[in-house]
Amino acid sequence: MAITRDQQAELKALQNTLYFIGGKWRIPVINSICNGNRRFREIERSIPGITTRMLSKELKDMELNKLVNRNVYSETPVLIEYEPTEYCRTFGRIIQEMIRWGEQHDKFIKNKVR
Repeated sequence: MAITRDQQAELKALQNTLYFIGGKWRIPVINSICNGNRRFREIERSIPGITTRMLSKELKDMELNKLVNRNVYSETPVLIEYEPTEYCRTFGRIIQEMIRWGEQHDKFIKNKVR
């Protein structure tokens, strides 16, 4: 059975979303920044298990993909803050839905195990 154009378009859209998510750390980083953590150490502390190197890589990648703005303030010491772009914030509803689904899934699994 051949795949239709609509199915191809859906698959491409799904692949775009999965690329955006970009692995294990992207969503926690977005969530942290959208919850008000702006400085590197604040973001790092809010995500258990993330390494400094991985957070740095994620923030650079997110900046390149127009998901965060990196603001450098010439103070002593230099202050760097990250803020989500409006484009990044459009993903917030999806993150909230993923959180709700995860909570429901946890309850579902716990109820099935008993």
